[in-house]
Amino acid sequence: MTVSRITLRPGHEISRVIRGGWQLAGGHGPVDAAAQIEDMIAFAEAGITTFDCADIYTGVEELIGQFRTEYANRFGADALARMKVHTKLVPDLSRLATVDRSYIRGIVETSLKRLQTERLDLVQFHWWDYTVPRYLDAIGWLNELRLEGKVAHVGGTNFDTATSLEIINSGVPLVSMQVQYSLIDLRAERLLAKAASANDMSILCYGTVAGGFLGDPWLGQAEPQHPLENRSLTKYKLIIDDFGGWDLFQSLLQTLRRIADRHGSDIATVASAAMLNRPAVAAVIVGARNRSHLARNVAISELTLTPQDLAEIAAVQAQGQIPEGDTYTLERDRHGRHGNIIKYNLNAAS
Repeated sequence: MTVSRITLRPGHEISRVIRGGWQLAGGHGPVDAAAQIEDMIAFAEAGITTFDCADIYTGVEELIGQFRTEYANRFGADALARMKVHTKLVPDLSRLATVDRSYIRGIVETSLKRLQTERLDLVQFHWWDYTVPRYLDAIGWLNELRLEGKVAHVGGTNFDTATSLEIINSGVPLVSMQVQYSLIDLRAERLLAKAASANDMSILCYGTVAGGFLGDPWLGQAEPQHPLENRSLTKYKLIIDDFGGWDLFQSLLQTLRRIADRHGSDIATVASAAMLNRPAVAAVIVGARNRSHLARNVAISELTLTPQDLAEIAAVQAQGQIPEGDTYTLERDRHGRHGNIIKYNLNAAS
């Protein structure tokens, strides 16, 4: 079994399954660095050669930097060259009005040091508040670092369609846009997917298993009540509510389980594999604290869903709703149900 690959730009080939790093950040429990490095090596050797992290994921860039060094020591520079690391640049909400060229450069320099590299493969830019209209300046300064050679490619994270196009039209070649995109959250299909296809911009999906809700353990379970175990579950339960509620969600899980049975698979793998069929999607990002689900993660890109499978999923989706707005519109309302659980100033805290 192999993990399929896709070329986003010449020289930038990635695995269509990306290992996410958010679950390794501070606040998610203790991290055994040596064990995590071995886990990353196992992922890379299995064909998942692309890793996602961020400047605000406490400790994760450092871990990946250590992994890169160890991987090169064991397998050589040519093997390391197949690895791609996608990081993010997330200016703190409290700093948006005062962000300048040196601030952007400082974050990039810090990521370079943490990742132990001379050039960042892909930096995905995020901006919390459009009412502070300096994001074009900020991403322009990031693009200067691309032209300088410190950054290979520039992408975005959680921009809506209009702002993505504004950035592209300003002269910044966005390679990708990372957004929440799953069987219960198809906001990206309202506008973004078409714009991405028209502008050679790929979509990288996170949230494809909705924090674990789109998985066998939740099949047949009673609706969970607040407070939930963590912010991730709280966040995705809101999406389930917007999709159509717990009963409809259970119908979707039942459908996914029937499809999984036909393929000898599981709900989470089917849910992620289905997203690789969606418009403009290049890859899905899987959260993993260890390699316990590595075989299932590898299986995502190799699972070919039939027209019948996709039709059955679509039939359940047709009974529900797509959450309101464009990508990340709900989350940008800091006083709304989706936005008030987000942490905004994590660079200052790291």
